[in-house]
Amino acid sequence: MVTRWRARSHSRYGAAMGTGGSLHRIVVAVAGCAMLLGVAGCAADTVLAPSPMASPVASDAPIEATPVAEGVQDGPVQIEVNGDPGVGATFTRVRIAAGATTGEHCHHGYLIAVVEAGELTHYAPTHPDGVATYVEGDLIVEGPDYVHEGRNERGDDVVLWVAYLIPEGEPLAETDLANCDQG
Repeated sequence: MVTRWRARSHSRYGAAMGTGGSLHRIVVAVAGCAMLLGVAGCAADTVLAPSPMASPVASDAPIEATPVAEGVQDGPVQIEVNGDPGVGATFTRVRIAAGATTGEHCHHGYLIAVVEAGELTHYAPTHPDGVATYVEGDLIVEGPDYVHEGRNERGDDVVLWVAYLIPEGEPLAETDLANCDQG
């Protein structure tokens, strides 16, 4: 059984961001979530048709993929990540225990997440009044270099499926705030 959620829009990233350097563009409205979900897990729920591309190993075995989380952002989102020599993608399942916090940090690229369970309170200068709440099914898109913090202020764990698109050699989360945009 595949569960699908409809998310509310919480991101200010509806337009192109950044220029210059080695640009890697990903249109999240279609490709970002598909990328996050397509590689996150495999099981027997969905059988995909065989690819017409040649394979070095002959096989009649089906390819199976099961979405593990799905969220929706109202409107398109274009992401550009400057990376020299390149950009890395990392996929994680994050669990934030009741009362826990991510601590203040930034990212040097983008984070795309879907809330699987719980309620995340997100403090960032990008939100009206500096705070937003994300619940099951919400899509979160965080841009580069601004300081923010996620907190679990409820009794149940928060579970996120997260894709990081970060310049090669940079940490997934920068905790030395001197390396973040403080403006």
